[in-house]
Amino acid sequence: MMLAAGFASLRGNWAKITSGAITLAAAVLIGAAAQAEPIRGAGSTLAAPIIGKWAAAYENARADGGDYVSPDWKVDYEIIGSLAGVLRLDQPDMDFAATDAPINADELRKAGRQQFPIVMGAIAVVTNLDGIGPGSLRLTGPLLADIYLGKIQSWSDPAIKAANPDLTLPDLRISVLHRKDSSGSTFVFTEYLSAVSEEWKTKYGANTLISWPLGADAEGTQNLIRAVHDTKGAIAYAESGQAQRASLSYALIQNKSGKFVKPEPEGVQAAATSIDWAQTTDFFASLTDRDGDAAYPISTAVFAVVQVSGRSEHRYRRVHDLFRLAFAQGAGDAAALGYVPLPKTLVDQIEQYWARQEPVGN
Repeated sequence: MMLAAGFASLRGNWAKITSGAITLAAAVLIGAAAQAEPIRGAGSTLAAPIIGKWAAAYENARADGGDYVSPDWKVDYEIIGSLAGVLRLDQPDMDFAATDAPINADELRKAGRQQFPIVMGAIAVVTNLDGIGPGSLRLTGPLLADIYLGKIQSWSDPAIKAANPDLTLPDLRISVLHRKDSSGSTFVFTEYLSAVSEEWKTKYGANTLISWPLGADAEGTQNLIRAVHDTKGAIAYAESGQAQRASLSYALIQNKSGKFVKPEPEGVQAAATSIDWAQTTDFFASLTDRDGDAAYPISTAVFAVVQVSGRSEHRYRRVHDLFRLAFAQGAGDAAALGYVPLPKTLVDQIEQYWARQEPVGN
């Protein structure tokens, strides 16, 4: 009887222990689910299409065919422009910004952040001129600067005719269009104008937000593209993939070697390979106006700026996880959308950069 009672007591205690363990495990799972949240990013409109593609691929890869999708595997990316994206990183729920205008090492260090390129592309100069298709018009840097300075106001100007002796250019006023909001594309475009025109550099310089001397504003890339479609004689600038998908005509731009180059991947690759990335700090470099016969002069890289200080290691590492998968499996998606994927040597340097840096202030 005493032995039977002992077993009964043991079974009762074991049931309590098992029940308690199950309750604890459930609590841990519920707690983990409650803490799980999407990777949150914001910034560049130029990079928005490929980040959206990579976000969907990341969720599918981490779910691995299962029905359960953790919030940790989702990516929320807000298209608000490069400058606004970097400013948004001050908010504690943000993980990364995407910017076409890289941040220097001192600013990164003060804010507890890191930076690395994620994809490359070209800023195309787009026009709306009857009978002049993609790649027909030729423009030099000084011509482009003088158009945006208001010194050249007609498509029949002798200076434009001199660069295009085989084209019949209309006697039509040039309608200058540009971004109204802060934009990395604006930074890259005005960085180029500053490189080829001392007057532009002195009066306006390079920035994500410019007090333009003339022209009409458009909020966001899509509205700018729509304005070009709707305006005869228009000239503007936009990421080349988006411009080509919108069936806009683009100009050939003369590079430092005197060659007129298309805003295509080969020209961006030539500009990128002229940089010794290993000698940069936090990959801070410009692709505009680079040397080389094949280099497209208004090339750019999009950079991810990741908040390290004040974030948990889990949050910090999963941003790396997102881009590691993008680098390994997303190059084809990037190329299909008109971007230039990073070369493997640069990807290797980025992963080494991640390994050298540890989260601080957590």
